[in-house]
Amino acid sequence: MTSTDTPSTPLAGKVICHALWAKDGRQLADFYAAALGTEVSDTFPDEHGTDVAHAFHVGTALYLFSASEDFTAPNWPEDPLPFHLDLAFDDARAAEERLLELGATKPAFQPGGTDWTVLLDPSGQPFCVHGAR
Repeated sequence: MTSTDTPSTPLAGKVICHALWAKDGRQLADFYAAALGTEVSDTFPDEHGTDVAHAFHVGTALYLFSASEDFTAPNWPEDPLPFHLDLAFDDARAAEERLLELGATKPAFQPGGTDWTVLLDPSGQPFCVHGAR
C-alpha cells in the first residue's frame, strides 16, 4: 500500500469499558449502578482472592470500579481532570436530588450555568448531570 492508498475500512475502535478508581471501589460501583438504573453484577478478586473491582454493564459498555488504598480524589476545580462522566436524565432536577441522597455532594463552584450541574461522587470525583439530550 502506498501513502496515497486508503484502506477500504477505516481503523476505528469503540469504548468497551469505563474504569474508575476509588478507596472503596464497591461503594463507587453501587453509587453509579444506582444512578444508571442497574446493579453491580460482577466482582473481580486480586491474587489473594479479595474482591478489588466491581462492575456492571449498561448496553454494551462495562463500568468497572477498582479499589485503591492510594487513591486521592482530584482537588477540583484547582486541578485539571483527566476524565469525568457526564450523565443525562429526563428530569435532571429530580436526578440531582436522588444522587445527593445516594451520597453525592454539590460543590459551590458550578461552571455549567443552567446547562449542567457538577456533583462529586462518594469518592470525591466530579461528574456532570444534564437534562435529557
